[in-house]
Amino acid sequence: MLHINDITLRLGPRVLFDKASAALPEGARIGFVGRNGTGKTTLFKMIADELSPDTGSLTLPKQMRLGRVEQEAPGGPGTLIDFVLAADVERTTLLEESETATDPQRIADIHTRLIDMNAHAAPARAARILAGLGFDVVAQSRSLSEFSGGWRMRVALAAVLFSEPDLLLLDEPTNYLDLEGTLWLIDYLQRYPATIFVISHDRDMLDAVCDHILHLNHSKLTLWTGNYTSFEKQRREQQAIEAKHKKKQDEQRKHLQGFVDRFRASATKAAQAQSRIKMLARMEPISAMMDGGVLPFHLPSPEKPLKPPIIAMDHASVGYDGKAILKNLNLVIADDDRIGLLGSNGNGKSTFAKLVAGRLSAMEGTVKRSGKMEVGFFAQHQVDDLDERATPYQCIQPLMKGASEAQIRGKCAQLGFPNVKADTKVAMLSGGEKARLLMGLSTFNGPHLLILDEPTNHLDIDSRAALIEAINEYTGAVILVSHDRYLLDACADRLWQVADGSVTPYEGDMDDYKAMILSATSDSKPKKKAQQKAETAQANVVQLAAVAAKPAPPRSVIPVKKRLAAVEEKIAQFQGFIARIDKALSDRDAFISQPTRAAQLAKQRVDLAKALAVAEDDWLMLSAEQDAAQ
Repeated sequence: MLHINDITLRLGPRVLFDKASAALPEGARIGFVGRNGTGKTTLFKMIADELSPDTGSLTLPKQMRLGRVEQEAPGGPGTLIDFVLAADVERTTLLEESETATDPQRIADIHTRLIDMNAHAAPARAARILAGLGFDVVAQSRSLSEFSGGWRMRVALAAVLFSEPDLLLLDEPTNYLDLEGTLWLIDYLQRYPATIFVISHDRDMLDAVCDHILHLNHSKLTLWTGNYTSFEKQRREQQAIEAKHKKKQDEQRKHLQGFVDRFRASATKAAQAQSRIKMLARMEPISAMMDGGVLPFHLPSPEKPLKPPIIAMDHASVGYDGKAILKNLNLVIADDDRIGLLGSNGNGKSTFAKLVAGRLSAMEGTVKRSGKMEVGFFAQHQVDDLDERATPYQCIQPLMKGASEAQIRGKCAQLGFPNVKADTKVAMLSGGEKARLLMGLSTFNGPHLLILDEPTNHLDIDSRAALIEAINEYTGAVILVSHDRYLLDACADRLWQVADGSVTPYEGDMDDYKAMILSATSDSKPKKKAQQKAETAQANVVQLAAVAAKPAPPRSVIPVKKRLAAVEEKIAQFQGFIARIDKALSDRDAFISQPTRAAQLAKQRVDLAKALAVAEDDWLMLSAEQDAAQ
């Protein structure tokens, strides 16, 4: 479906793509992976025709609808639900045309198309998508301008999902979501009816959604079959084979070179030496397939562990301006706990984290903390508070008073900023490098408790694996807030749920929590089926009424033959509408919960039957008129 043909692209001195090729099959679910900064987003821009390769080409089928979340958050006075509905351009255009069309045939065509595309169910479908991404019924009716940029990006994602393009391009879609929204999105994408091409560092999404992995490495593209776990296994196996072949070839080259060096000057062996020189020239070197190393994270453990519990809460409440957000907190945190916080954004996870860190005081009850406890607090929004004019060296220097320059630079290298990186302005660092710097500063003194709020944003998969390893080696207590389920599964051994104005231990595992979230954001299947049938039938009647209300052109203007053909088509349409209602009414179980709607459908069928009888009378009259004319 999408063919990438020998593309080459240079951005300044960097070569992002070097004669790279790939063919992505139609209907596939492709995960696009590679180190940060290698060109994944750039390829999306080329697919969207926002950027052209230096050489080569990208080809897509004609008339293919492309869907992509814009980088700028939408805004304006319009409501969320209206913005999402407007994303279906065809539906919006047809509805607008239906208000002005006068030709009966065109009116019938419009409404038939609206029925075929289930346009009547669009508001309910848009509402379900918004609900899955965290917007309740009240929020859906509010204007876009009332929400922050991150929430408006969720609306932009909802609009793209609602439009159901033939090729869906998603660039790190979970960056705007909490864990609950991420779980819903993964479930939604598993059932998406067209081709998906997603850039993601979320292993859970790549494993659950994708059946192909496109890997960008060393400016080349390689398509692998299977999900991310399968890709990693296949790649490691191939790396082992390549390494074995390379070792064998290196030994062979060494042996040949030794012969040449020994006998090049020998008169009797010169010909053989020359032959081996040619053999060496023809021998294509096998390049190592190994990836570049990932710098580890360094999370220093506390020098002296504290006696548990390090925090004990007794009927504590916390909030702002005298209003409690969380109440009746009865919790204990041990010195080596690994706690994952669950709960939708806005439920109070950040408030709870601030209470634990001592940045907020309890309004009621008590919170007892170990007197010598130090807390390290990492929150993704703090990345924006870094001084962009400073360098990593200048950020670390105040924390090492009296240390030599060599010692400070050694610490910079330990935190992931060796050599010239230590003197690079923060403004010039990538998102992942800024997060790494903030992580190092937050944990510099070996805290007893480490609070990590969305620590994996801007980190690629290998860097996330390095962070997981560092967290598991850290000996203090950890509280995790993350939309990355893989991180929670790997690091958290206790789950606490922040909901309904309190924080309580969650007894299930992540599978149980996922099932609970998905059941809360979706209707039962029988109810949805019944509602869809009822709405379809009701929409048919409304559309037929619109057709009947439009004035017909004078009969004298239209030849009898054409009027007869139009009536025949109308009869066929009426019969089709009646058949659809009959099919809906035949499923009695579907309307047990909606007897009133079933009665309405029955009445509407009677009205349609009357309309059909009138059309048949017109047909008989026009047939007689045509016979008389002949």
